[in-house]
Amino acid sequence: MNKEALGTGLALITAIISGFAIPVNKIFLVGIDPAVFTAVRALMIGVIFFVLASCQVRFDYTKFKKVPWKYLLAIGIIGGGMAFLLYFTGLKFTTGGRAAFLHKTLPVYITILAFVFLKEKVTKRQSLALLVMLIGTFMLLSSRIDPAAFWKDPSFGDLLVLGATILWGVENVIARYAMIKEESNFVVAFSRMFFGSVFLFIAVAVLGKTDVLFSLSLEQTTNLLISTGILFGYVFSYYWSIKLINVSKASSILLLSPVISLLIGVLVLGEPAPLLQLLGSLVILIGAYFMIKVKSEFVTGV
Repeated sequence: MNKEALGTGLALITAIISGFAIPVNKIFLVGIDPAVFTAVRALMIGVIFFVLASCQVRFDYTKFKKVPWKYLLAIGIIGGGMAFLLYFTGLKFTTGGRAAFLHKTLPVYITILAFVFLKEKVTKRQSLALLVMLIGTFMLLSSRIDPAAFWKDPSFGDLLVLGATILWGVENVIARYAMIKEESNFVVAFSRMFFGSVFLFIAVAVLGKTDVLFSLSLEQTTNLLISTGILFGYVFSYYWSIKLINVSKASSILLLSPVISLLIGVLVLGEPAPLLQLLGSLVILIGAYFMIKVKSEFVTGV
């Protein structure tokens, strides 16, 4: 299998994982503080990727870093810390379906930033496919819903999720830069999760929620472990994919996942599904089909 096919396949796997992750994590967040939830997950996954990265270089840590630490720290603090904190806080206030589609505006920021800073070429077909998918996303978000017990303040939650998505756009481009410089995807993933967890544990301490960390019930701990496994699958497949194909293409393929999130939200969580949302899902699927057909045109430097 060539790099293009493998990278595209990994991006599709990531989209499927993401589609399940958002509504499932919304269920798991009930009764758990978002800062504690994200900090514990990030630390566990950071340790796993540290082990993988160590095995990859056969514990020769002189090969561990090929870009300055400032880039790896930025990936962790921005993408693994600040963005996750905003996102999961927002997820407590809005529906899983709305959060999923807001998150999938991510390709807009990534494509613009990758074009400006990484000199990635954006083809006409890619631009058209992205536009089609964004139209579908806009259709979904145009449907307003009333607050309820499980989505207390959709507008506020939407704002936090959007802020997190913009931060992830910045982090994705920095991560792709590190990989262009031949940094291992395992090292980048470790940096994202481990340094992000350090930021999040500091946030937990500053917010005075350290006691929550040591009072998790068995059910909450189980939910955390399941969510950690899902996130590991997402990070593993996504970072591998952007090592093989353009980050703008990989992130655009992720626009498939909100359709899965929408279905789970409706069937499991009882979330509303106006006709406009369903039509938007169909438009996104059409755009994603054309995006998958786009061939990445790589750059060797920045």
